[in-house]
Amino acid sequence: MTFQPFIPSGGLAGWRFLQNTLDAQKAAHGASPIVQRDLDYFAANIGKVETAEQLVSDFRLLSVALGAFGLSEDVGSKFLIRRVLEEGTIDPESLANKLSDKRYRDLSRAFGFGDFPVANTALSDFPEKIAARYRDQSFEQALGQTDNTMRLALNARRELATISEGEGSNKTKWFTIMGTPPLRSVFEGALNLPTSFATLDLDRQLKVLQERSLSAFGSDQVVDLAEPKTMEKILDRYTAMAGLRGQSASTVTSPALFLLRGF
Repeated sequence: MTFQPFIPSGGLAGWRFLQNTLDAQKAAHGASPIVQRDLDYFAANIGKVETAEQLVSDFRLLSVALGAFGLSEDVGSKFLIRRVLEEGTIDPESLANKLSDKRYRDLSRAFGFGDFPVANTALSDFPEKIAARYRDQSFEQALGQTDNTMRLALNARRELATISEGEGSNKTKWFTIMGTPPLRSVFEGALNLPTSFATLDLDRQLKVLQERSLSAFGSDQVVDLAEPKTMEKILDRYTAMAGLRGQSASTVTSPALFLLRGF
């Protein structure tokens, strides 16, 4: 039986509870027989995989590989995944680089089938690197069944830090955020952007995101937004706003609204 994460309430109060119990809940989930069985199989067999074709032909290995990058729903899209993996990321015209969702690029880069003569699956530490990602994503997926806002907040805390440490200009990093649906959702929610925001052209979207981030968080630089204190400010605001949107009627005496004014 898989451990199911518990959140007693939504909004900012739920986020605070999750932060205080996260290590214990993740440990309980990671120790569940189903998760451990999947990871044991991956560790025992991924070193034998030399091509993308071999990976997509093994459902259990592919499930862990995609799950580690939050792409579990694509487990049936074998042609797409094989092409993403085989073309790699070095060529700017490769499919992984053309897709707006940058999780495909991260997947292709991690496995290295199209980037190196010998794939990263041959490296001794590769199974554990993927396992660490899988444990995080598996927990977040289970958490999403309880409260998807909390799932997105956890994901954002990890992924924004990764993007900020990567190469490229500030503009490039912003476009990566915009091209990563879970992370984009967090920024749109934290900045209280309407659903129609996505219909604007990309340059206009970028301008609005930068302007509002500067106003709300004191910077439009991704590297600054990923700093721990600013990151927590973003996630506090996101979860508080989500909590307010989830209420049947707003009230000026709401604790979340009161705290939100100080963000």
